[in-house]
Parts: sequence; C-alpha cells; structure tokens
Amino acid sequence: MKINRFRFIAGVFVLMASPLANAQAPFILNDPVDISKDFKDYTNTYFLADNLKTFDPASLSGSITWKRARYTTRHAFDNTMSGLDLAPQNEFPGIEYVADPVLPFSIQFVSPKTIRIRATSGPQYHKSEPSLMLVKEPATDKSWKYAKVAGGHQYKSAFGRIVIKENPWKIEVWDAQGRLLTQTRHQTDGKSSFTPTLPFSFVRRASDYSRSIAAVFSLMPDEKIYGCGESFTKLNKYGQKVVLWADDVNGVETNEIYKPVPFFMSSRGYGMFMHTSSPITCDFGATFNANNALMIGDDELDLFVFLGEPKDILDEYTNLTGKAAMPPLWSFGLWMSRITYFSEEDGRKVAKQLRENKIPSDVIHFDTGWFETDWRCDYQFAPSRFKDPVGMIQDLKKQGFHTCLWQLPYFVPKNKLFTEIVDKGLAVKDGKGNIPYEDAVLDFTNPTTVQWYQDKIGGLLKQGVSAIKVDFGEAAPLNGVYSNGRTGFYEHNLYPLRYQTAVADITKRINNENIIWARSSWAGSQRFPLHWGGDAESTDMGMESELRGGLSLGLSGFSFWSHDAGGFTTKTPEELYRRWLLMGLFSSHTRCHGQAPKEPWEYGKNFNDYFRKATEMRYKLMPYIYAQAKQATEKGLPVLRALFVEFPNDPGAWQVDNEYLFGSDILVAPLFESGLRSRNVYLPQGQWIDYQTGKVYAGGWHTIEAGELDIILLVRDGAMLPHIKLAQSTAEMDWTNLDLVVYSANGNTAKGIVCLPTDNVVKTVNLTKKGNAFAVDTDPLNGKVKWKVKYYTELSVK
Repeated sequence: MKINRFRFIAGVFVLMASPLANAQAPFILNDPVDISKDFKDYTNTYFLADNLKTFDPASLSGSITWKRARYTTRHAFDNTMSGLDLAPQNEFPGIEYVADPVLPFSIQFVSPKTIRIRATSGPQYHKSEPSLMLVKEPATDKSWKYAKVAGGHQYKSAFGRIVIKENPWKIEVWDAQGRLLTQTRHQTDGKSSFTPTLPFSFVRRASDYSRSIAAVFSLMPDEKIYGCGESFTKLNKYGQKVVLWADDVNGVETNEIYKPVPFFMSSRGYGMFMHTSSPITCDFGATFNANNALMIGDDELDLFVFLGEPKDILDEYTNLTGKAAMPPLWSFGLWMSRITYFSEEDGRKVAKQLRENKIPSDVIHFDTGWFETDWRCDYQFAPSRFKDPVGMIQDLKKQGFHTCLWQLPYFVPKNKLFTEIVDKGLAVKDGKGNIPYEDAVLDFTNPTTVQWYQDKIGGLLKQGVSAIKVDFGEAAPLNGVYSNGRTGFYEHNLYPLRYQTAVADITKRINNENIIWARSSWAGSQRFPLHWGGDAESTDMGMESELRGGLSLGLSGFSFWSHDAGGFTTKTPEELYRRWLLMGLFSSHTRCHGQAPKEPWEYGKNFNDYFRKATEMRYKLMPYIYAQAKQATEKGLPVLRALFVEFPNDPGAWQVDNEYLFGSDILVAPLFESGLRSRNVYLPQGQWIDYQTGKVYAGGWHTIEAGELDIILLVRDGAMLPHIKLAQSTAEMDWTNLDLVVYSANGNTAKGIVCLPTDNVVKTVNLTKKGNAFAVDTDPLNGKVKWKVKYYTELSVK
C-alpha cells in the first residue's frame, strides 16, 4: 500500500502526493518531522554498519565498512512484507564511487562513567563551531584500561566496560558486575525473526542525497526507558515512538512535545544523549521489541553513553550540558496571574487583594495584555492603561511583589516593530530572501538580532521588571535560512535554547538573578530556570498528563518545572482547582494562570480560605524547598522527582507515574479524579508518615484518604523538615528562627538539611534523641540560627 511520504529537499521535508493522498493526513506547518519515514522508503539507499575496517587502540579511532542495501518486498501466501537486502552499486561511472564506503569512527572516554561514540556517513566540510548544547568541549578521561580481547578491543573503568567487536562490528556496553546492558544491532541480529528489522545504518535519500543515521541498539526483557523531555505520554517510553521536534502542541493530552530533549535513561543502568539539533525519531521497541532505533536526522553521529543509577546518569549528563542555575528565593513564592491583567489598575488591585486576604505571594505576572493591543508585543506598557508603570513596579516591590512580563519572538505585520525587523535583516529568511511566514521570526543566530532584542528586554528590566516570560519558540521555520547559513532542519530544535540564552543572559547581567519563565526547550535549556508545562486542558486528564510531562522533563536534566495550577484552557471548576492547586504548591515553582478567573476570592469565601491555608503550608516549608532546590542544582536532580530516582532498587518505584517525590523526603500523591478523596498510593521501601494526619504507613500499596487539604503527602521516616514562621512574602521571612521538625515512626536519630538563602548555605544537622525531642549536636552556622527542634510521631504539623 502506498502512503504519503516526506521527501527531503534542500534540507527541508516536503509532502509528496500519492494515489491515497486524500486518505492521509496532510503535512501542515510545524507538524513534527518524523525521520523514521526515510528509513522505510523504496527510493532511498541504505548503508549497514558491517565490520571494523581499521582501529588504533591508542587514539581510539578507526573506520567502519558500511554495506549497501535497498528496500525490497517479499511475498508469501498473500502477504507482502518489506525489508533491507544487500544491493549493488547504482552510480555511474562506478569507478569514481564506492559501493561499500569505509568511513571514520571513534570513541572518547569523557569520565569513568561517560563514553562518547562518533561516526560519519560521509565527508564533513562544514566549519565546526562550539556546541551551544555543551557547557564546554569535554576533556578525555585517562582512567579506562585497554585490553585486546578475542575478536575485538575492550576498555574498562571502575563502573563498566566497552567492547568493540571487529566482525561483525558491534559496540557492547557492560556494567561493572558483568551484565550486558545494551549493544549495537547488526543485520545478522535480525535473522532470528521473520519480521524485518532495522540494523545500525544510515540512509542516503534519493531526493537530494542527504543522509541521516540510525543508531540502533538492543533492548532487553523488562527494560524501561525514561526521558526525552517533557513528554505527556506514559512515563516509561518502552513500546513508544517518540518524535523529538519542538512543537506548539496547544495542550498536554498529546504525544507531541513542547520541550523535546535528545536524552533518555534505561532501567538497566545506562543513559544516552544524542548530541545534535536535527529532528530525531526514537523507536523504543515500538516497531520491533528488541530494537532501540534512534533515527537521527544528522549526517553524523555524536552519541554520549552514561553508566550508573539514575542519579549518576543525570549528574553525568548535566556535567556535559549544564546544571540549572539557582533561581532567586522570591521565585519560589506564589506567582499570581491570569490571561490577562490589562492595566496598572488590575495589577495594583490584585496585589492589594492578595495582601488583604492574607494569601502569601511574591509575583504578579502580566500576560499578553500589557501592550496597547493585546498580543502585539512591542515591549511598551500601554500608555492608555499604565500611567506610571515604573511607579507601579516600585510600589509592588515595596509590598513584597516582583513583576513578570509576557512576550514572544514573533511579530505580526501590524506590529510597529515589523518593518524595522525586516529592513534590518533581524528575521529568519527563506531561500529567496523573504520571510517564510506572515510573521517575522527573530533570528537568534544573528548577533545583531540578539543585541537588538536584548536592548528591548534590558529596557524593561531596567524599569524594575524581575522576570520575562519566554513564551513560544517552537515555530522556528523548517524551511528558513538562518544568519549562520544553516537551515531550519538544524536550527528549529536549537531555537528555544538560543532564545532563552538571550533572555537569561541579559536578566543575569542587569538583575544579577537566574530566572526566566519559558515554555519550549532543547538540550541545555535546563541551565536557564525555569520552564512551565504549557497550555494544559482544565480537566482531570489534563492534570494527570501535566504531571507525567513534569516528571519526564525532570528525568531529562531539568531541576525546575512549574505548570498552570488549575489548567489553562477554560475557567477551572472549583473542585478541580482545589486538587490541582496542591499539585502546583508541591512543584518547584507555583503559578496560578490561565483563563479567568484564577484569583481565589473570585470563587467565594470557602475557596479563598482553602487557598490561603494551602499556600501557607508551602511558605512554612520554604527552607526545605530552598534547600532541596540548591541540592538539585549541584547534582542535576529534579525537585519534582520520579520515585525510582531515590529508590532505584525498588522494582515498584519504576512502575509509578502518577505520584512523585518533592525533593528527597516528601512523597506527593495528587488526587486526579473528580469527587474522590482517596486513592491507591505506592510507597517505596521503608516507613512513611502522613504530613497532614500523622498516620504511619509501611512500604507497599495502600488506599489512603486525603487530609484536610485535597492531596496525600507523606514524609520519609527519619527525615527532618525545616519550617519557617509564616510570612506574606519571602522578603519578610525570618531565617534566623527555624523549626526543625523530625518525622520518625520509632524515635531513631535523624539528619536534616537547612538552607539560608542569603548566601546559599546548605548545612547538614545531626540530631540526637533526648527524651521526646531531638537536640542539635552542633550549631553549624555559628549562632546565626536559633534551632528549635520538634519531634512528632502522631500529629505532624501544628
């Protein structure tokens, strides 16, 4: 059966017509680019990695022979299948070309836990530039020991070994205990199945001779795969096909992704980072159960492999691509917003009502309506509605509020900046030199554009604005020609990183703080906190999908993540808002945003009181939140944490994707279904104490009733949570007087962490039980803090 297929023309995918075109979904603007279609196209030529032609163990470099193949059909008993068969050369004159090319291959040891694998599908004439995805070009680790083994070469570290087989060519990855974790797939590996399978290979397209690589590795029984960015589908990606292409998905109940990240980790103890900005399709056993087919749009392979448990892998990956900077303390407070506040009067009124209602809050966000025309970004407060924006910002600051502003990098023709952007060549162009869309899209590969843009953003920051909402960024033109000479095939996915770098750099330069509020991403975007979950549907399924996206992003190197509490798309039903608010308060950052109303008093007194009590709980826990955030930045860990990150040896922890750990010691099980106040909760090994009721639970499955607030919160046995006296903003908090609340099921000693935000001090406090309380062994901060330690076995919070 013929289907529509994408032809790759001049670096751009174009939909080709077919007899069944009307039966197929058309390719529309900014649809994700699925590379897998090119690896099953009868017009293309394929080259299969066959044998190690040469290899120098000292330089860790050599060459691979690639065998030529074509797609052919096979037919038996009224059933037609297709697969790859070796094929003869088809170029003329044949003497001038090579049928089975021999191409470079190398490995590099970056650390005792990280291996870099590189291969090319043809000559590379382009000028190499420093990668924006990497914090720096990694050095070579010398700890790996070489040994010649039968049929190949072995390198070994304290954490595992790599075996390079010569014929057939293979790379095997082993752990330190002698377990094979994964290996490359050769054509002969498919002989055990009647189903045709894709081996490690590259494709040469008939349409334009462009090439892309399929790095195909084995999958093992019961293997689980996690990561790939903010993916809203099931957390375990095994059996899924994931297209890594930044996309404005307009919701969270979808398999498309705002924040793709070319990184994943396996339950078997390894992870992989595909170092490219091209589109990627990861087929994690979806087409063939034993195949992990990483179909990478790039014509060269640059793949990092990491060894270890999840914490090790995240640490190694973020050593390469960067760890999140520490955001300012105020950013961990409540952000109050809706789409949108239109005037100075709106902003002042909301701030006044927050304080009058005694709802702790730190940020007022102005979304799309602070310009003269809603959505038409010109970086100017509407003079008709903002009489004194600088005065407003200063007054809000005196009340303990920071100001955040929305903007985007697209400019409609009626925007007064449109002509300037086009005339000065600041926008992305098409092949003719026009702009490819009706909107002008800023070209952040152009240093002049970056300077122009940062001047605009900097002007707002100098007026006193504290944070910029870095919205959109997923629609960089695929058929665009960028200032650096590359097409959108390589620049589309990198656009979010360039965009966010520009805003983060100018914010740091002017405000000396690490804070943005961004929606799109790529590898490296985690360096610029923080990111939120996009335009979630205001439904139960929207809430659950949003959590999976946040957990998945946290498993992709991002420490900080937030979402629109209550959902974005419609007015939030009060019952849903009650539940979703708590999930928002137990995220690294908390923002109420979306279709009006979002302010709690708009829902009546009962909800307003509920909202206040819930928000007060977060503010009292601010020392714990801040300390966990600081530790997360040091290790590349997420604050919102899948259970198996802390409990990698607990098989049940790998199965759960609708609850999470908030930092290391608080387990959060949101209520997702309307009308229910209890749910099944899986507790990892050990004992857990209910934060609201004081009940003690052992590890395993339990049906647990929510406490006074509509959420289930449990604290790890032996944990110590620092609490602070309630304040209406983080600026008013007294960090010299903290309560260290120890949670213990049997009175054991405990150890805890406290963080002073004035100098980012994180200290560990040893506690010893004395009677029915715990005493501090030493004062780690030399008298700066008056320690008050409380011990609870029943009621956890008073």
